[in-house]
Amino acid sequence: MIIETERLILRPFELKDAADVLEYLEDPEVHCFSDMKLDNLNDVGKVISRRMEETDYYLAVTLKETGKVIGEVFGGPEEDSFSPCWMYNKAYQGKGYAFEAGAAYFDYLFCTCGFRRIYAYTEEDNIKSQGLIRKLGMRHEGTFIEYVSFVNNPDGTPLYENTMEFAMLKKEWVKMKDAVK
Repeated sequence: MIIETERLILRPFELKDAADVLEYLEDPEVHCFSDMKLDNLNDVGKVISRRMEETDYYLAVTLKETGKVIGEVFGGPEEDSFSPCWMYNKAYQGKGYAFEAGAAYFDYLFCTCGFRRIYAYTEEDNIKSQGLIRKLGMRHEGTFIEYVSFVNNPDGTPLYENTMEFAMLKKEWVKMKDAVK
């Protein structure tokens, strides 16, 4: 699966992407991705090999002009719903790439794959992700208090984070897209 936008190409991962992927997985920005932290190119190669097996929903986000991998979109289907995730290289944030990739990915999920509902989780303190989610047109459905722990406090006890859930229906996506045209 390949999705093309004005500035980006979303495509399956390739082994040559290892150095670019290591740039943003050496220090994942948010706690929920802390278990994806990688320390060297050998580890990245193993991860990319696994990602190469999933070509429908696990896509590298690349700059069309240079081919550089600046992030990824991925997730999993649950019957007629889908829960997307995204990670981006800090050096490329704030330039609209995440929105551009997210909108193209949502359109693919709703219009090509036929999902009825997309829902996303983000931690209450991840303001950047909340901004992207809201810009993509998703609505806040609720907040789970002390829902999950991805990291520990300095004393070794779990740090529980409040997790917000956002969602959008296909009919809402179609209506929003039509209004923008």
